[in-house]
Amino acid sequence: MSLNLKALALAAGVLWGGMFFFVGLANLIWPSYGGALLDLGASIYPGYNGPSGFGSLIVVTLYGVADGVTAGVLFGWLYNVFAVRRPRTGYDG
Repeated sequence: MSLNLKALALAAGVLWGGMFFFVGLANLIWPSYGGALLDLGASIYPGYNGPSGFGSLIVVTLYGVADGVTAGVLFGWLYNVFAVRRPRTGYDG
């Protein structure tokens, strides 16, 4: 069985980008919420300087979607490489 790379990439992108979007949105409402995660995002993604407004929320969301899509494709590709079925030879040794 192999994984559908497109579906896995889209799902991972939506989840990772959505996580940054909703945590960032909650941080705009409650400034103490999710600060550590958003600071981590600022240390990883160039151009994002931490929670400072709606514009930076969009930037970190787009970075998160791109990062999630990339990770989903890599994970799915590696899974498909390692999950290749090999024909049985009758020898289990």
